[in-house]
Amino acid sequence: MSITFDTDKQRLDRDMVYRYLSGESYWARGLPRDIFERSLDGALCIGGYDEHGRQVAFARVISDFATFAYLGDVFVLDSVRGQGVGKALMSYIQAHPQLQNLRRFMLATADAHGLYAQYGFAALGAPQRIMEKVEPDIYQRLAGGHAQP
Repeated sequence: MSITFDTDKQRLDRDMVYRYLSGESYWARGLPRDIFERSLDGALCIGGYDEHGRQVAFARVISDFATFAYLGDVFVLDSVRGQGVGKALMSYIQAHPQLQNLRRFMLATADAHGLYAQYGFAALGAPQRIMEKVEPDIYQRLAGGHAQP
C-alpha cells in the first residue's frame, strides 16, 4: 500500500476526521465541531492519503517548534490498519523538519504503547514533576449547555 503524508490543512477530509474523533475515538467522543476546527487551526496537522487520494490517517502536533511538542489525535482507519500506516505516519512525524531537536515530545495513549516505544517514547521518567489539569467530561458538559466561562 502506498501512503503519502503532508501537512496541507486544505487537503484534510475534515468531515471524516471529525466523525472519527467525535464518534469513534475513546479520547474525544462528543467533541463539538467548533472546538475541533479550532484545534486544527492551532496545530501542525498531518494527513495520510492512499493511492486514490482518500485520507486514511491523521495526527495533530501542538508545538512551539523549538523546545516542546505534544502529539495527539492520532488514528489510522480500520480499513488500512495492520499495513504499516501507523509506523509510516510516526516516521513522517519524527522526520518532519519543524519537529527536530525538541527537548520534550509528549503524548498520551491507552493502547498503543508498543508502537510509540519504537519511536523513542517511554513512560514519564519523573512523573512527580509532571502535573495535569483534566476535565474528561468537558464535551458532554458543553453539549448539555452547562458551559462555564
